[in-house]
Amino acid sequence: MLLRNNHGLSAWQLLAAGLALSNSGLAVPVEDSPRQYLLAGLDLPPKYSKKLKSPYDPDYRDPYDRAVDAIGEKLDPLPYRNGFGTSVLGPWNRERSRQSPDLVRPPSTDHGNLQNMRWSFADSHVRIEEGGWTRQTTVRELGASVELAAVNMRLDQGVIRELHWHKEAEWAYVLDGQVRVTAIDYEGGNFMDDLKKGDLWYFPSGVPHSLQGLGENGTEFLLVFDDGNFSEESTFILSDWLAHTPKSVIAKNFNLAPEVFAHLPEKEKYIFQGSQPGSINEEKPTGKGVKKSKYNFVHRMLEQEPHLTSGGEVRITDSKNFPISKTVAAAHVLIEPGAIREMHWHPNADEWNFFIRGRARITIFASEGSARTFDYVPGDVGIVPRNMGHFVENIGDEPIEMLEVFRADEFRDFSLFQWMGETPKKMVVDHLFKDDPKNGEIFWNKVKSAEKDEVTLPDSENEVTAPGEREL
Repeated sequence: MLLRNNHGLSAWQLLAAGLALSNSGLAVPVEDSPRQYLLAGLDLPPKYSKKLKSPYDPDYRDPYDRAVDAIGEKLDPLPYRNGFGTSVLGPWNRERSRQSPDLVRPPSTDHGNLQNMRWSFADSHVRIEEGGWTRQTTVRELGASVELAAVNMRLDQGVIRELHWHKEAEWAYVLDGQVRVTAIDYEGGNFMDDLKKGDLWYFPSGVPHSLQGLGENGTEFLLVFDDGNFSEESTFILSDWLAHTPKSVIAKNFNLAPEVFAHLPEKEKYIFQGSQPGSINEEKPTGKGVKKSKYNFVHRMLEQEPHLTSGGEVRITDSKNFPISKTVAAAHVLIEPGAIREMHWHPNADEWNFFIRGRARITIFASEGSARTFDYVPGDVGIVPRNMGHFVENIGDEPIEMLEVFRADEFRDFSLFQWMGETPKKMVVDHLFKDDPKNGEIFWNKVKSAEKDEVTLPDSENEVTAPGEREL
């Protein structure tokens, strides 16, 4: 039944009349808007009800292989691409597919059988101890991680990672909270310092050390070791060593009666609740033979002046500004939404990535026509083998914060943009635009400055349409 006013006209007739008058140029208080249609109890015309096409519709086409933020846009990725593929009938893990949309529907440029280059710490076994926990990602979890391995560790207030040492060098980044580190150097020098979020430490192979959570919430940090075969279980631990040494020998070593050692721990303590420490001045050893280390085992990475780019910022820490770190170099990178860590490669080491926040996709070019795309979320680890071309694209709505870590003394990379600009124009155009001189000229005018921009934010007029803007 149509609604009518006192003059017997239906709502549709009134609206149509108003729109007609509006189109004739007469000023009337009637708007051609969704609200007016809805108030009149009418269906919206097609121009207001146009649906946005999902990139996972069977008839969707995308010749540019745009990124899709399946998490941010609450989409369920399906294996459809440019008229190929079909639906899924069997079991389907929706959450995992949202985290890796480019595995479900790879770009058309992917090809070959490049091995897996992604692992999530969420899939690593957690070892739970008194007041703390630890989990690791090594070559056993991620087969491509042959140069570096990592441990994610949490220590509550006052909790100690007991005195120990490793065959491998240990590089660490404080993810949150505060931590005290102690060590002695190769010459017997004593070292102590308190670190906070964004600080680093590095202990060379064999250097004995300890870690203790400070402050109300203790600490959480990322440990990186310069051998992918590292295992946290293979650490040399003080209590474990003494538990497997005859007490008569221990007594001789320390020149004390064997009874003094009657109640030593029977096995490793590993992580345990300790006493709340005082300040460094209160706690530092003061014995006759104690001497202060001349080495600095820590570095304030986030206090470095960042290298600002058009789409973010970069901080590089290697042996040039952290001299003790002879086997591990790293970059802390921020990539703003819409920006990209430019196409590049590293000639001296595999790239080991850890994602702290944001959502990213990386395509790895492995030569021989082989390439594969991976997506990353916070807590994920990524590998890019040395010399393989790649980029890091921010596909989400918040900045990416990530660490690029290398088994090397110096950070080195080659920029594709810079390489093009530093190569003769004819050489570049003949390679890429032999049959398209007009666009060759456009390309050359862009790259000829050869200005390296590690994190690039494209000009707005050159941006590719976002998934949510694609219409039927």
